[in-house]
Amino acid sequence: MAGKTNRRIYKHHHCFQSVKGDVDYEGSGNGCCRVYRRPAHACIVDNYSYGSADNLHFDDHDFSADVIKMDIRDKEGMKALFEQEKFDIVYNIAGIAPLPDCQSDPVEAVSVNTLGLVNVLENARRTGVKHVIQASTNAMYENETEFPTVEGKFNPPTLIYPNTKYCGERFAQSFADTYGMTVTCLRFANVYGPHIDCLRKQPPFVGYMIRELYYDRVPEFHSDGNQRRDYIYVDDLIDLAMRVWDQPGFDAVNVSSNKNYSVRELYATACELMGKQIEAKYCPSSHYWAKYPELYGGAYGIKPEILDHEVNKYSLCDNTHAKECYGWEPKIDIREGLRRVIENECAMLAARDAKGE
Repeated sequence: MAGKTNRRIYKHHHCFQSVKGDVDYEGSGNGCCRVYRRPAHACIVDNYSYGSADNLHFDDHDFSADVIKMDIRDKEGMKALFEQEKFDIVYNIAGIAPLPDCQSDPVEAVSVNTLGLVNVLENARRTGVKHVIQASTNAMYENETEFPTVEGKFNPPTLIYPNTKYCGERFAQSFADTYGMTVTCLRFANVYGPHIDCLRKQPPFVGYMIRELYYDRVPEFHSDGNQRRDYIYVDDLIDLAMRVWDQPGFDAVNVSSNKNYSVRELYATACELMGKQIEAKYCPSSHYWAKYPELYGGAYGIKPEILDHEVNKYSLCDNTHAKECYGWEPKIDIREGLRRVIENECAMLAARDAKGE
């Protein structure tokens, strides 16, 4: 749960990293985290349920050898690790993030996203961790009707995934209020950046779009493409994640560019950057859930209006709190961010194809 590089937080959905020792932080254009520098020491835990060791290879260091393979729900393993390392700062980035996966297996989602966090918080309490930073989500604003959405005023969520994060935040505040701990929950907007996992079953929209264009296939999008979301580039996210240190007590912070874009707008930009002229296909909202037939089974299937709302919801988060309290400002605009992702993902796909994978 602590970052060694600017990409680490984004890539490992079942990962936590922790830091001990003094950290030299320097803000920069690409949001580099200087935790990798001495005298700080970073520890990475990942069970690779979503991530891959291939994402840990960088020009200056191969972090795959540094990873401790463990599930954050492992009570004895986590207890021993915390007692041995005596961490100062803990970033909990572990979780089941794809919304359909959470909806299909709510017991597992609650176990990982909520109870896993409680296990982290309890071990942090026992061993005197100075600060816990929790990866939360702006998906908990799914029922909001006033925009841009602020941290302290919103309607509770409906679906499983945002509720696991919402409940996790309540436990985080409980530990902060009850024990005097410092816990910060970062409510991520739609995060994008290199290593966006474009090959998984239900990849993030940006990754899926790039993958289909790369192979000259017609992408199939949900609804009419006019739904709008706010996005945040991973380097900007990491920049803020490193700035929240030393703010005592509990805090919840929107991590957003304070701008949103439609599917059609992003697709047009990607086509331009990739030199493609492929007309996308726009499908009914239910297409998003087609790979999860279990949602429609049982005595009670998921309501169609819930599916439609999730696909077509409007998202825009206010980032004023992050700016005023932590002196943070996102630096990477959507066009530059997409250009970087396209460059990285196309290189990855080309290398994969060359190996015959």
